[in-house]
Amino acid sequence: MALPKFTLTHDERKDDWALKNDTTNRTVARWDTKEEATARGELKEAVGSAGGSVKIQKENGRYQEERTYPKSKDPRKSKG
Repeated sequence: MALPKFTLTHDERKDDWALKNDTTNRTVARWDTKEEATARGELKEAVGSAGGSVKIQKENGRYQEERTYPKSKDPRKSKG
């Protein structure tokens, strides 16, 4: 079964960071700053126990990185 996919993106209207489910386009969680979202396991908790893949965008909309939760479900083994 494929992992659910999410995107962490800057919401200019609310001036915060939103984690959205890519399939439903629904917001799963919000944080005031990107640092809050990516620190201390916040994304892992928001994705839930089923896990998922999170693409993290920069404020300009370009992708910065992708994380998989839990790490054991990462579909490919690659450097970086």
